[in-house]
Amino acid sequence: MSVGEIADSRRGGAWPGGAGGVADGAPVRVLIVDDHRLICIAMRMILEREGFLVVGEARTGRQAIEMAKELSPDVILLDIVMPDMDGLQALSGIRSSLPRTSILMLTAYARPDFMARAIAMGAAGYITKEEEPARIARAVRSVVEGEAIVSREMLALAVNELHAASRPSSPATDEERPSLTPQQRRVLSLIAEGFDNATIAQTLSVSRNTVKTHIRDLFAKLGVSDRTQAAIWALRHNLLG
Repeated sequence: MSVGEIADSRRGGAWPGGAGGVADGAPVRVLIVDDHRLICIAMRMILEREGFLVVGEARTGRQAIEMAKELSPDVILLDIVMPDMDGLQALSGIRSSLPRTSILMLTAYARPDFMARAIAMGAAGYITKEEEPARIARAVRSVVEGEAIVSREMLALAVNELHAASRPSSPATDEERPSLTPQQRRVLSLIAEGFDNATIAQTLSVSRNTVKTHIRDLFAKLGVSDRTQAAIWALRHNLLG
């Protein structure tokens, strides 16, 4: 994002949608990780304008892991190329200790193979640094609200990445298998196929609010932070067979 785009975001007026928030109405807490100061300034401005709470800024991958553990943010915007540790290494370090924090990768150029690898490792999705301000804020809000933020094609690439990186997992045992209702299982299956909430609601003949409730309950039962990782979990454990 250029300095000119930062200035444009200051002049641009309100963006669509209300402020993001978690279930109890508190603002969504975001940690920004990027070694470029102007990118951090731009991201902070965009997010605070929309009502998000930026709890910190990290400049290196190692610092990102330390700050994430200390602050436990709801969402992390994580740059890919950084000093001392790249974004994928930092992603692995953060994911191991904060499974319920959603991580969106920041990238100057979204290579599908690289992004698929990041999603397979635990990212909720990605944002390019050249996105319009409204789309950046919308992506953060969507991941918190359980909306789809990656395409079906990208999800399929991530699944292929999982299979290429390791042998397929055995079906989940009774101890590992969470207790899902038949409707929750149907919702999970549709999430794994890449359908958005509106399509799921239409397919199951229920309201979108009902779908959101099922998704929120699924996140809690699976111990994941977002729908992308719910899909990856289900596919990794052969839960949809």
